[in-house]
Amino acid sequence: MSTGRQSLVIVGAGPRGTGVLERIAANTRDSDEELALDVHLVDPYPPGGGRIWRREQSPLLWMNSQAQDVTMFTDATVDMGGPVLPGPALHEWAGIDGSVFADRRRQGDYLRWAYEKAVAGLPGGVVVHLHARRALRVSGPRHGRQQVWVEGRPRPLLADLVLLTQGHLDAELDDEQNELSLYAQRHGLVHLPPDFTADSDLSALAPGQDVLVRGFGLAFVDLMVLLTQGRGGRFEGDAYLPSGREPVLHVGSRRGIPYHAKIGYDWDATAGERPPLPRFLGPAQIDELLSRKGGFDFRADVWPLVDKELGYAHYHRLFTAHPERTTVAWADFEEKYAAAEPLGAERDALVAAAVPDPADRLDLAALDHPLDGVRHASSEELQDKLRGYVAADLARRHDPAHSPDLAVFLGLLSVYGQLVRLGDLGTWWHGFFSYLASGPPGPRLRQLLALSRAGVVKFVGADMRVSAEGGVFRATSATVP
Repeated sequence: MSTGRQSLVIVGAGPRGTGVLERIAANTRDSDEELALDVHLVDPYPPGGGRIWRREQSPLLWMNSQAQDVTMFTDATVDMGGPVLPGPALHEWAGIDGSVFADRRRQGDYLRWAYEKAVAGLPGGVVVHLHARRALRVSGPRHGRQQVWVEGRPRPLLADLVLLTQGHLDAELDDEQNELSLYAQRHGLVHLPPDFTADSDLSALAPGQDVLVRGFGLAFVDLMVLLTQGRGGRFEGDAYLPSGREPVLHVGSRRGIPYHAKIGYDWDATAGERPPLPRFLGPAQIDELLSRKGGFDFRADVWPLVDKELGYAHYHRLFTAHPERTTVAWADFEEKYAAAEPLGAERDALVAAAVPDPADRLDLAALDHPLDGVRHASSEELQDKLRGYVAADLARRHDPAHSPDLAVFLGLLSVYGQLVRLGDLGTWWHGFFSYLASGPPGPRLRQLLALSRAGVVKFVGADMRVSAEGGVFRATSATVP
């Protein structure tokens, strides 16, 4: 650190950057030391909410977490070195039901308030400077003051310390996306590359126009809302009443189905305690993987542990909450399950003997590829079958009789927290986690069903492929040969 007044540059003024300010305020609250610190916040978007949670976006867009699960403050459950500085969760601050999926603008207001509260709590020697611009690059010696170059400034910000707290970042277009964009320009078509949906210019998508949508995750849900309700359509019960301004969305993906709905019930402790996690994938297993001189392979070394951990969570709940659907005592099953090799024949035989109904068994491969081998004779048949699939998923995710699903969700959270220590594991694991544990709220999938029945959304199927030929874009799927 340099002598005299010190400089901290935080790139990203959203929730992470705001959290840094809150921790500075908390850790200096009772300090007698006089600080001399300039904090430079660099972000073209408003502090607190940042880009994702800014107020200037459609009120139709929701958060993907219940209001009671969102807070900017600490309590006694947080494992940290600094002091606890309590504050309200979103639902307490806003005075709303904790189970509500609030709109993103309300979350932005909460984050702005949290930012202002954090700044107000800083000691007098700490001065915050806002730079509503993009950071372009960081340069400087490895062990010296850094230079943060900011858009529109001829000279850099000098920093004793730089923190990068940007959150989600834009990705450069790959070769395929660039080729599709060039093809669209040559043939008078529209191609919208991957982007934060709220920032996409959707005005080029004309009413009644056939639009191919590749990807069935949360970005699609936002797109669906903006191009339907956002254009004047409305939902009445289970029906959608179009405005006539909607395009027709043909949506597909690798799996061909939307993410699983959020679970719509809470844990019932009277039917058994939560599974004691971690059990087969905890700190000891992560330490062992990290100690291997030759490294590790995710599929060969990590995934079997993930599968066993999630299976343990699932069967713990099934045996304790629904023993009538099993044939042996939990203690006997647990002992043999612990001894069995992950993904092995012994494990499979144990489960088959102890859990008679295949619907009560956990099959992660089948969950990941629900349309593998499924073929439909026509697009109309596919629409009907996928509507049935989504409706069944909605019913299951809101039925406590399937509470092992909630136990698997808790297992996924535990596993995700452990795997963070292993670094970058590629895109598949995060996609699988999001598909099972971070899908849309149930009401969004009910809206999807209504839009499908109205003909505004049409399902393409699994293994969707998009080609550019004959002056148009074409989509194909293995589900409808």
